[in-house]
Amino acid sequence: MGIDLADFEERAAQAIRAFWDTRAAAVERQKLNGVTDQGERAGVTNGKNMDGFVTLLADLVAANGLPDAELYMTRGVNTLPGYFRPTKDWDLLVMHQGVLIATIELKSQVGPSFGNNFNNRTEEAVGSAVDLWTAFREGALGEQPAPFVGWLIHVEDAPGSTRPVRVSEPHFPVFPELRDISYLERYDQLCRRLVLEKHYTEAALIVSTREGGLRGEHGSLSNSTSFKRFVVAFAAHIAQEAALFR
Repeated sequence: MGIDLADFEERAAQAIRAFWDTRAAAVERQKLNGVTDQGERAGVTNGKNMDGFVTLLADLVAANGLPDAELYMTRGVNTLPGYFRPTKDWDLLVMHQGVLIATIELKSQVGPSFGNNFNNRTEEAVGSAVDLWTAFREGALGEQPAPFVGWLIHVEDAPGSTRPVRVSEPHFPVFPELRDISYLERYDQLCRRLVLEKHYTEAALIVSTREGGLRGEHGSLSNSTSFKRFVVAFAAHIAQEAALFR
């Protein structure tokens, strides 16, 4: 069973360019309107920064055998039931004939405040996954196979994200692989562990600088957490589900 990767490398470059273009436009628009957002939040609160990746994932669904799948990306229809809370909105839901095929969460982070944001992203990623899988176990999605659950984050490559960060160990030692590493490396470890612990089917880290990102340049920290691995796994899941629906 072959899979179609939908020219994802070029599409990812376009999505990175769009991310930085959209972010810069949002900041400029707020300046023109006399509105100032706290710190670097002006480009983040726009909410459209990752749309290029959402579109790419949607095209992968159609390219791999489910052109008639229902895709939900807007508030009010992208909601799934939880277990510890009533509901959660996901960035992309893929449904077909009443079955949840996939759900994806997409995040981004730019400097300079990497520390607090990393902790918040970690707690949110783990909590959302545990909530969804517990609800799935308890039958909230009905009788269906396990969906593809993905987590994708784009983080700025900047001095604040690449320098080592000291950790406090007043009582017990931190895991060696988490000691004195950068925030980018922490995100890489987070993605690895989210998959290792089966919280997510795949988790990927995309990295770009502000200058290079405007040209579509981007990369990854490891093969295990690369966007290519994420795309291949997602496309394969869609193709498999499409074959089962035939």
